[in-house]
Amino acid sequence: MKKKGGHMKTNRHIIVAGMISLIFAASCNPTKYLAEDEKLYNKGHVAIHQDSIPTDRKEAFEAHLEDMLRPKPNKKILGVRYKLGLYNMGGGPDSTNSFIKRWLKKQGEEPVLLSDVNREYNETLLRSRMENLGFFNAYVTSDTTIDGKFAEVTYDAFPGSIYRIAKIDFEVDSTKQLGRDILSTKQHTLLKPKSNYNLDVILNERDRIDNDLKNKGYYYFSPDNILLEVDSSKGSHEVDMYVTLKPETPQKARQPQKIGNVYIYPNYEQTSGGLQLRRPRRAQLFDDRYYIIDPENTYRKKVLANHIFFNTGQMYNRWDHNLTISHLVNLNAFKFVKNTFVDSPDSANTLDVYYHLTPMQRKTIRFEVLGKTASVYNGTEANINWTLRNAFKGFETLNLTLFGGYETQTGGSVNLNSSYIRYGAEVGVVWPRLLSPYKWAPARRYIPKTYTKVGYEFLNRRNAYTLNSLSINYGYNWKENEQKQHDLALAEIIYVQPRNISDDYRAQMDTVPTLRHIVDPQFSFGPNYNYTYTNSMDAERKHTFYAKAGLNTSGNILGLIQGANYDEGAKEIFGTPYAQFVKAEADFRHYMKLTANSQLASRIMVGMSHSYGNSRSLPYLKQFFSGGPNGLRAYRARAVGPGSAYPENLGENNFFADQTGDFKLELNTEYRAQIAGMLHWAAFIDAGNIWLQREDENKPGGKLSKDFYKELAVGAGLGLRLDLDFLIVRTDFAIPVRVPYRDPGDRWVFKYIDFRDRQWRRENVVFNLAIGYPF
Repeated sequence: MKKKGGHMKTNRHIIVAGMISLIFAASCNPTKYLAEDEKLYNKGHVAIHQDSIPTDRKEAFEAHLEDMLRPKPNKKILGVRYKLGLYNMGGGPDSTNSFIKRWLKKQGEEPVLLSDVNREYNETLLRSRMENLGFFNAYVTSDTTIDGKFAEVTYDAFPGSIYRIAKIDFEVDSTKQLGRDILSTKQHTLLKPKSNYNLDVILNERDRIDNDLKNKGYYYFSPDNILLEVDSSKGSHEVDMYVTLKPETPQKARQPQKIGNVYIYPNYEQTSGGLQLRRPRRAQLFDDRYYIIDPENTYRKKVLANHIFFNTGQMYNRWDHNLTISHLVNLNAFKFVKNTFVDSPDSANTLDVYYHLTPMQRKTIRFEVLGKTASVYNGTEANINWTLRNAFKGFETLNLTLFGGYETQTGGSVNLNSSYIRYGAEVGVVWPRLLSPYKWAPARRYIPKTYTKVGYEFLNRRNAYTLNSLSINYGYNWKENEQKQHDLALAEIIYVQPRNISDDYRAQMDTVPTLRHIVDPQFSFGPNYNYTYTNSMDAERKHTFYAKAGLNTSGNILGLIQGANYDEGAKEIFGTPYAQFVKAEADFRHYMKLTANSQLASRIMVGMSHSYGNSRSLPYLKQFFSGGPNGLRAYRARAVGPGSAYPENLGENNFFADQTGDFKLELNTEYRAQIAGMLHWAAFIDAGNIWLQREDENKPGGKLSKDFYKELAVGAGLGLRLDLDFLIVRTDFAIPVRVPYRDPGDRWVFKYIDFRDRQWRRENVVFNLAIGYPF
């Protein structure tokens, strides 16, 4: 069977390699089907001739203009026109009826020819773009270079001097309400004296004025009603700008609108008859504010009303308009949210508001099967998730998850205790509001949530032990704004009880105490808090950041009340000693954009804890570890430290002891760049380790000391990433370059690196396959 499987694996590799070779061969002759007088368009290049522009800005400007050229050359990866290769494999212009060839041609693309390039059109396009950026005297010339069957077009761009803004005047009628409202926005104008003329900024300025007016009630106003006139006749490469109102602006757009009646259809079903935009006959007014048409009382009216921010008689404003839509969408109850404004038949300059809400399916079930593979073990996991929306008529979401899986050793000489069978269940409820006895109102823009979860897991590590785990969580999460998020767990309870510890495992606990810590009964309870800040969603910034800080505590108040002291015997609850500790974590990341297709990403992670009273160290589930595909990638997960302690060599038919600690430091730097299309690469350096709070005679060198920085493990490597937009597949190859458990003068291991040595590669080269970036 092994021999047969080996042949099958080899055959698959041969097939894949053969297909890649065929595509590469076809791509190496991209002009195969070109006629005698046809030339393959290789690329278009823009050269800017302007000495006053700094080199880095000139290169970015050239890249920006090149991106506008049409058509685009055939797509490449590593210089190979793979799409054109597929087209050629399909027979090129041959109109064969072969299914395989037709499929290949459909996956590929036809050759882009020089004759497809309209140089005059591109010259006009580039000149217009430069003029829109303030280079009013720009002109462009072009030339073609032919090399055999290939052709390139070079566009020489001569921008001339840029024009700058001398002054900005708002010329509107201040005797009218609209004119006064426009003038009131002047202090926030995007048009600044001495700045470059830029059409994009002008368009953004019109949108800014429109948005400000929308928040003052001008529902029917449009950016097109604003006219910005430019006078470039004053010389000195300067322009005067005048903001005016177009004379043909409709009267309705000049008047602010009030809110009339608000109608809400929370059970609307789409029909061919269109939306109902008139007052229902039997509509009842709720709280003197809203007509909620829900005869079956599917939703509690008070809860629904809390997410509508318009009130009868108030002035229309875009903020409340968008806020209401955002809340209704994020209630996770409606498949479609439609909002319509209609002129009220009862009052002038008044809008009746209609919300037609189409509910999602109330009950859903999802089934997932996952496969896992690594160097010496394989396994699978299945999850069934049942969701009940609007569980208690207040937009609550009830989730029930059942899971089960197994993992088994398929190779290697060590009897890893990673082989297991596990199953369990979790039930959780999320309320779209804060359930609190206190009046507590975070920012209105985002819906705060209250959550509770109860979970149970049974883990059977086959020849080692079984664990029964119970967890209970209750808390809140809310967003302060787009960048800041809070998560406060008022109560987090974790209870773990070991059972059926095997004789083999017990025998080794005496020689490897780390194994004993894994099967210690664990009971922790207490609040924890996490704060997250990020501005990484702002793609225009050169420097972006992500920061997360958390504080976790357990048993502190009870331990103080009981006078808990580990040396005098740990205090117990339900027959189990409880943990007493304070734990803090911080994760800071910095992203620096180097070019449009490359960046430098860095991270520092710090973890600290203090166990006291009833505990000597953190519970096993709360301890820190290092290594793995998202951390110190040159080391396996939980295989580093603590400190300079030498890892136990457990030998054949023994159990694997996880390396965990009470403190952690990790530093990572990674250069990321695009190769071509969806293919990216990275070079990285990782450093880190974990340490213990107290001395451990079984792990000499494991305690945190003032020389902790001398005990950092360091690894480096290279990786490839496949960016599919919705998913990033990541591969990393890493090797250790500094090993903390070696003698202090021999921890840097560059001199031992030997890629030609098979045994060295087996022991030192670590391959990681993962989804998403490590940070």
